[in-house]
Amino acid sequence: MRRKLFFLLLALWAAGGVFAQSKKVNPNKDAVMKSVEKHQQELIKLSDEVWAYAETALKEEKSSKALADYAEAQGFQVKRGVAGMPTAFTAEFGSGKPVIGIMGEFDALPGISQKAQPEKEPLMKGAPGHGCGHNLFGAGSLGAAVAIKEQIQQGKLKGTVRFYGTPAEESVGGKIYMAREGLFSDVDICLDWHPDVEIAANMQSSQAMVDFIIEFKGKAAHAAGDPWNGRSAVDGLELFLDGVNMMREHVKPSVRMHYVIKAGGDVPNVVPEYAKAWMWIRDSKREGVEDVFARVREAAKGAGLMAGVESKITVIGGDYELLVNKKGAEALQKNMETLGPIKYTEEEIAFAKKIQEVSTGKQTGLDGAIHPLKETKENPDGGSTDVGDISWIVPEITALVTTAPANAPWHSWAVVACGGMSIGHKGMVFAAKSLAMTMVDLFENETLRKDMRTEFETRRNGHIYKAYIPEGPPPIPAKE
Repeated sequence: MRRKLFFLLLALWAAGGVFAQSKKVNPNKDAVMKSVEKHQQELIKLSDEVWAYAETALKEEKSSKALADYAEAQGFQVKRGVAGMPTAFTAEFGSGKPVIGIMGEFDALPGISQKAQPEKEPLMKGAPGHGCGHNLFGAGSLGAAVAIKEQIQQGKLKGTVRFYGTPAEESVGGKIYMAREGLFSDVDICLDWHPDVEIAANMQSSQAMVDFIIEFKGKAAHAAGDPWNGRSAVDGLELFLDGVNMMREHVKPSVRMHYVIKAGGDVPNVVPEYAKAWMWIRDSKREGVEDVFARVREAAKGAGLMAGVESKITVIGGDYELLVNKKGAEALQKNMETLGPIKYTEEEIAFAKKIQEVSTGKQTGLDGAIHPLKETKENPDGGSTDVGDISWIVPEITALVTTAPANAPWHSWAVVACGGMSIGHKGMVFAAKSLAMTMVDLFENETLRKDMRTEFETRRNGHIYKAYIPEGPPPIPAKE
C-alpha cells in the first residue's frame, strides 16, 4: 500500500501536481485587479456619461466634472482648472516618493455623433462623438489610479499616485500646457493607454507635428470696375498652397502636410482682402518638422510677394514624437500576458463584423489577443499626440487595448458606436487592470524605476524639453 502511494505521489509530482511549486501571485496585483472588478460598473457608468456628453477640446465641462467628482468621492485630493484650463485637473493620493502618474483624456471629435449600434445613425445630427475612444481612456486610467490609491490607503504600497485629467488632446494639446506649468516635474514614471484595434504594450513612436494658421491680407476693390486697385489675399493663399503642394515631391516619405481653407472671400465681385488656412506639418522626428516648416515659412513670404499682399504665420501648437521606453513596455507586457486575452460574446463579434461590412467589407471580427512586443519603426504610422511631449519629460509607458474592430475607420462613427457598448467597456476594464498591475511593479521595484530612467536619459540624449506652444494662456473658447 505504501509503495503504491509513493508511486502515486511521484506521478503527481512529475505532472506538476501536489509537489509542484505553485506560481507565486503578487498579493498587491491580485488586490488591484479585484479593485477594478469591484468598481467596474461605476467605471462603465462614468465612461458612458462622458460618451453621451461628447464635448470637444477645452469645452469638456461636464466630462471633466464627472471624472473629477468621482476621483474626489474616492478620496483623492483634486485640483481643478490647472494650467489655465478650466477642464484640466489633477487628482492625487498618498505622499512622498515614488510619484507615479497616470493620464486620462476625455475630449470628443466634432461632427461624428453616433448611436451605440452597428449601423451609421447619429445620436444627434451634426454633434460631436467619441471617435477616438477618449470616454474610455479617462475612466479606465482613473479606475487604475483608484485601485492603487486603495493599496496606498491600506499601507500595502508607499508613495504617491497622481491622475492627470488632460483635456484637448485632439486640438491644442492640453498636456503641453500642463507640462509648461511644471505639473510633471516631480513624477518618477508616467503611464497612459489608448483605445486601439489590438492589445499590446506600445513600442512605436508617434509623429512630431506643428499646428499653425497662415493668413494673407490684401486690399479690397470692385472685381469688375477697378480690380487693378485691389490686391487679392486669396491669390496669396492659392500661391502659397500651390507652393506647399509642389513641395510634396521634395520631402521625405515620412512627412505629412494637410490643411483646410478657413476664409477665402465672401462674394465673387469683390477682390478679397483676407484669406486664411489652417495647416499641420508632421514628420517622424521634431528636427524633420522644423526643416519642412522653415521651407513653408519661405513659401508664405514668396506667395505674399507675388500677390502683393501681407502674409503672417501664427503657431498654435505642436507635439513631440513619443519617446518609447522598452523597460517599461516589457513590464506592462508581462502584466497583459498574465491577464490573458479579452473574450467576446457572439453578439459582440456580430456587432463588430456588421461595422466592418459597412466600412470596408473585410469581416474579421475582434482581436482580443495579447500581441508580442514589436521593434520600434524608424518611421511610425501616421498620428500625433501630446503624450509625446510628456515622454520627453519623464519615462512613459503606453498600453494599447482593443476597443473596436480592425478594418473600420478610426475617428469615425464606427469607433463611437463601439465606445458606447460592451466592446469598448471590456477594453477599458482590461486597460485599468493592466495599468494598475504595472503601477504595482513601479511602486515596489526601485530597480525597474532606475532602469527606466537610465534608458530614458540615454534616448533623450541631453535634449532639454521646451513646449512648442505660443506664449500666453491656452486658447479657451468663448462661452456659447
